Amino acid sequence: MKARFELKHICKQTGARYGLLHTPHGTFETPLFMPVGTQATVKTLDVNEIEDVSDGLILGNTYHLWLQPGEQIVAEHGGIRGFMKWPHALLTDSGGYQVFSLSEMRKITEEGVHFRHHKSGEKLFLAPEDSIHIQEHLGADIAMSFDECPPFDAGYDYMKDSVERTLRWAKRGLDAHKKTDQSLFGIVQGGPFKDLRLHSLKETVKMGFDGIAIGGLSVGETKDEMYEVLDALKAHLPTELPHYLMGVGTPDDLLESVIRGMDMFDCVNPTRLARHGSAYAHEGKIVIKAKRYERDMRPLDETCECKVCKTYTRSYIRHLFKADETLGPRLVSYHNLYFLKTLMKEMREAIQHDRLGDFKAAFFKRFYQK
Repeated sequence: MKARFELKHICKQTGARYGLLHTPHGTFETPLFMPVGTQATVKTLDVNEIEDVSDGLILGNTYHLWLQPGEQIVAEHGGIRGFMKWPHALLTDSGGYQVFSLSEMRKITEEGVHFRHHKSGEKLFLAPEDSIHIQEHLGADIAMSFDECPPFDAGYDYMKDSVERTLRWAKRGLDAHKKTDQSLFGIVQGGPFKDLRLHSLKETVKMGFDGIAIGGLSVGETKDEMYEVLDALKAHLPTELPHYLMGVGTPDDLLESVIRGMDMFDCVNPTRLARHGSAYAHEGKIVIKAKRYERDMRPLDETCECKVCKTYTRSYIRHLFKADETLGPRLVSYHNLYFLKTLMKEMREAIQHDRLGDFKAAFFKRFYQK
């Protein structure tokens, strides 16, 4: 069985989609947010906690698991699921973003990318076929096509050449993909150029991928620039396929992007913020190390039902950070992911009742009240 998307309802207020994503390891309501398990772990959380704060679909990183411990060792465990003891569904990215973001010394050729290990400096090479074969060994339910992720501000001529190369790589990856119970998504690139984005989308859809991902966003452009790209694509996205916006995960971006037709999201933002002491709350982002929370007996979010908010005060969590205790980042990571899980659930309910526009207005009024 491959992943299959079932569209169930379109919000009359906004055009946002509610659907079901069927995979070999579970069926999931969309829109949904996927916590990022880069190294076969969502940072600071164990598997039971990941189950609490996710809908059951998480993301693993091809680049990092290829380098350490190596896809063969992961495969000997039965894939990422056996390796990390995760019983539910998985998506792996292609490694393309990491090749272009982590390695400064790289050479792009038609065959693939020559680059250096981001820590050791070792010479490495990754081709579209390599990425697919690694993801097959990692055993995810959904794999991603290998793409180039150029800077958003790259010039038109370079971006055009990059889009065409990514399309050729996509075809090669599709031809190399042999795992019959693993879906493969194609990735749309093109930076801010709407004609290139539409061309990339059209040609990617024609190849027959199982889903469509939007890449090359949330890479330094403004929010308005990102939304303009999504606006340009919305009417042209195939309704029968899932739409995955890669690397996006702030509450405002999730809401705005769902309204623009997106179904799936991932981002390191909630756990990265947590490690630096920032927590999501309906009243806005809280920097828990601030002095004003020293005697604050409230939970991180008074409306949140997570175990952190039911148990601990802001004062205590602030103390953990000030004392450099590892429990602090763990608690806030758990809470931030639970907050986004709850937000996505509330969005799904609002879509089904044709009131996502009203929900957005009310959420933003509280979130930006400061």
